[in-house]
Amino acid sequence: MKKLITAALAAGLLLSASACSAPKLSTAETCDRVKTVVSNPAASTGKTGMIRLANQIRPIEAVSSDDLQPALQAILDYADESVKENPDAEKLNGLKTEYEKAGSTYSKFCSQ
Repeated sequence: MKKLITAALAAGLLLSASACSAPKLSTAETCDRVKTVVSNPAASTGKTGMIRLANQIRPIEAVSSDDLQPALQAILDYADESVKENPDAEKLNGLKTEYEKAGSTYSKFCSQ
């Protein structure tokens, strides 16, 4: 049992160390990756689409440019709340505002 715990801790440390050393994407690279995700029409249809969208955006957000990281986090926050079985309507309404701002930020940097 101790060996299993030790192995799990070592794996966790290794993963966290590699995540810290992952290179940041440029804004253009972040835009390219996000464009690939949002160009799939199934990525935004209904609850399943929101789950897919969030699952595809999450790894991009982790290494995204400083310009787009807050916008991608806002998208993830909104998606995560909206797919809950019983989303908090008040919280979702507040997150929707940030989600819409994220769309404007994305357009500002990626519509060139």
